[in-house]
Order: sequence, then structure tokens, then C-alpha cells
Amino acid sequence: MNRATLTLLALLLICALSLVAAQQRARKLFVALERAQIEERKLNQEWLRLEYEQRNLSKSARIRDLARNQLHMVPISPERTLYLRDAQ
Repeated sequence: MNRATLTLLALLLICALSLVAAQQRARKLFVALERAQIEERKLNQEWLRLEYEQRNLSKSARIRDLARNQLHMVPISPERTLYLRDAQ
């Protein structure tokens, strides 16, 4: 074999090895992308759940029930209202 053939063979071998390495890197990046997308979906679902929970916790009926039951608050009635007048 002559020198040009050996050079081309070595160049072909280097190209083939770099192609294999590039494909392996692409596979690793694809797997990382898939994992990141799965994590994104999980976080999105958690965010939606937290928003739903926040809406439920801030509803006025729930606040009224908690005020009555836990804080023992009662609605205002006119007979329990004390009016103060200015002494002028």
C-alpha cells in the first residue's frame, strides 16, 4: 500500500470514530432532555395542585367556617354593637 492510501485509511478511521462519539453525545443529550421534560411536567402538575389548594384555602366560606369554629367568632348583631358619640 502506498502512503496516500494509508493516510486516507487513517483519516477514514478518525472520521468514523468521531461520528460514533458524536452519536453517543447526541443520545446522552436526548436522554437528558427527556428527563428534564418529565421533571418539567411533574413540577407543572405540582404547581397546578398548589394553585388549586390556594384557591380553596382562600374561599370566603372556608374562612368564615374557620373563624366560627376555631376562633369562636360570631356575626355582628345590632344588640351587641356599642356606639360611641363624640362629647362635643
